[in-house]
Amino acid sequence: MTVIQPTEGGPDVSGLAGLRVVDADAHMTERHDLFTERAPKGYEDRVPHVEKIDGVDMWVIEGKTFGKAGSGGTVDHDGKKHAFRDSQGGSWGIGDVHPAAWDPAARLALMDELGIHAQVQYPNAIGIGGQNLRNSVKDEVLLRLCVELYNDAMAEVQAESGNRLLPMPIMPAWDIAACVREAERCAALGYRGVNMTADPQDSGSPDLGHPDWDPFWEVCAGLKLPVHFHIGASQTALSYFGTTYWPSQDTYVKPAIGGASLFQNNSRVLLNSAYSGMFDRHPTLQMVSVESGIGWIPFMLEAMDYELEENAPKHAEKLNKLPSEYFRDNWYATFWFETGRGDLQHLIDQVGEDRIMFETDFPHPTCLHPDPLSMVSDKISSLRPETQEKVMGGNAARLYRI
Repeated sequence: MTVIQPTEGGPDVSGLAGLRVVDADAHMTERHDLFTERAPKGYEDRVPHVEKIDGVDMWVIEGKTFGKAGSGGTVDHDGKKHAFRDSQGGSWGIGDVHPAAWDPAARLALMDELGIHAQVQYPNAIGIGGQNLRNSVKDEVLLRLCVELYNDAMAEVQAESGNRLLPMPIMPAWDIAACVREAERCAALGYRGVNMTADPQDSGSPDLGHPDWDPFWEVCAGLKLPVHFHIGASQTALSYFGTTYWPSQDTYVKPAIGGASLFQNNSRVLLNSAYSGMFDRHPTLQMVSVESGIGWIPFMLEAMDYELEENAPKHAEKLNKLPSEYFRDNWYATFWFETGRGDLQHLIDQVGEDRIMFETDFPHPTCLHPDPLSMVSDKISSLRPETQEKVMGGNAARLYRI
């Protein structure tokens, strides 16, 4: 067990002493050679790799660019955090960001320094849900290879960390049967969940409520692979990010509006999943709303019951439970900066203390930095001891079999 102690001369985090902290959401920037070092002969120039184009490092697949090979983070080598527009969305490359953003060894060292036992991780350049791969090339053999190369690389990261780093593997969402096979393969590699786009219809598959997805849900439930929906993990979600701010807003303000809007955007996944009946067919299936916060959940739990009864009472009768009860039994959510307007315990009680996990979001713009545990010490110390244990690591430890 990692016991958090006060840093000498620094902030007092003694209120968290004895907690084994699990960070349920962070990001790992893809190394430039992640795909090429594993590519079969003849595929080295086809898989994602980095080329300098007009003086800028760009990710290229099958001769097409799909984004800048940037920092994937906002924290510099000295540990100072910068605005999104100046770092992740600006001129930074991978050499400008803190090494812990892309180097697993440096990440573990930073976690030791910060008092974090384990960390769940998501990608950056390939799309948080892997969607940038499908958006860039249509060759399904190449696409499947890219998915497997990424997942193999992240499985090695997990194994070499002693299961302290828990990357979530991406799924080939354009092919349901391939998702089933890849989920089974990832379970055999030791993965503790899967990373899924919220909108597979963007890549040509049915939406997630369609019964065609039942074989995938069955595998995920049976192999104890919780399905993760990170904000911004689809083209639809990212389009939403870019349309929520008024054009006249300051360029530094626009990411703040888009980011805050994405938190609430995950409510549509919760609503659709609860109404779809998928949890009646797969009652042990678990899902996680990642980096969405929790403040919107109590209202949505009320709204989802009320709206269905008002608009589709016959459909409500077909469900085994109230829509809100599916969150209690089948969903988790993550939080980091929220205070519950001064009463975090009340907010957590409304959501359900068994269904909430702590996150830092390192090294993204809203991450808790530079000392995440001291930043939350006061509000976490105000919680009941059993609530502290659950949200700071106990729930995650049980879900991810740590």
